Amino acid sequence: MNQPVSVGLVGGGAWAERVHAPHLAAGPETRLAGVWTRRPEASAALAGSFGVPAFTRIEELFDACEAVAFSVPPDVQADLAARAARAGKAVLLEKPLAMDLDGARRLADAVGEAGVASQMVLTIRYADATRGFLDQVRGLEPFGGYGAFVSSVLSGGPFATPWRLERGAILDLGPHIVDLLDASLGRITGVRAHGDPLRWVGLLLEHEGGAVSEASVSMAGIGELPPAHVEVYGRNGTARLDWSTVGPAAFTTLVAEFAATVRKGGGHPLDARHGLRIQEVLAEAERQLR
Repeated sequence: MNQPVSVGLVGGGAWAERVHAPHLAAGPETRLAGVWTRRPEASAALAGSFGVPAFTRIEELFDACEAVAFSVPPDVQADLAARAARAGKAVLLEKPLAMDLDGARRLADAVGEAGVASQMVLTIRYADATRGFLDQVRGLEPFGGYGAFVSSVLSGGPFATPWRLERGAILDLGPHIVDLLDASLGRITGVRAHGDPLRWVGLLLEHEGGAVSEASVSMAGIGELPPAHVEVYGRNGTARLDWSTVGPAAFTTLVAEFAATVRKGGGHPLDARHGLRIQEVLAEAERQLR
């Protein structure tokens, strides 16, 4: 039980190279067991950087590990992560779960039916600053809040991937803000959306207990942009979380908690079922904008 959890990595893009692979390889709670991507040359390059095997078949990766981390587009994750779960592997999942709600439901159902551990890479939630913020919020008797996340992804760069350019800010940035407002103000029970996913989207969220919040997301920003942030207002004061306070330690915590969840065989609050609930909110927002 004291051995590090062996984690296979599916994906070889910028996020896998910069975040997943180095943190999984660093341990001590995990070890990187190998890499598989849809492009053999990408698998070989990333695996070679960390001295681990590059697999040509995903089933070979499954055989070599206890858990699988995914850093692939949502439509690819929906299928491959379900296969990993059915193979009995714990899964570390990117947001959103899938490209559409049906795919997200199939993946969450596969995880549930297999009884394997799952955890979402909602990175901001693992930061000490975020956890301090949520502790503070609980004492505010909050009644409202606001969140904003603006990036320049649509202008290009390593994260201007086809699915982001196609679907825009709701599916990419939306999970972070919606999840954090949900955690701060109570379970989201309703959403009203306006705008354009490739320009600017506003969301009005209703929460259990009567609180309301607004969220603004855009990937069409230009130049130097302010950090994403969330503000909460309550009867006992206010609290603000600024993304600039979040450092690389958040992913270290994420990986350590994933390893603990795998070893203990229990659940995690940010599991696939939670990811599905957040995606249900986003899917309704997208439906309203069509």
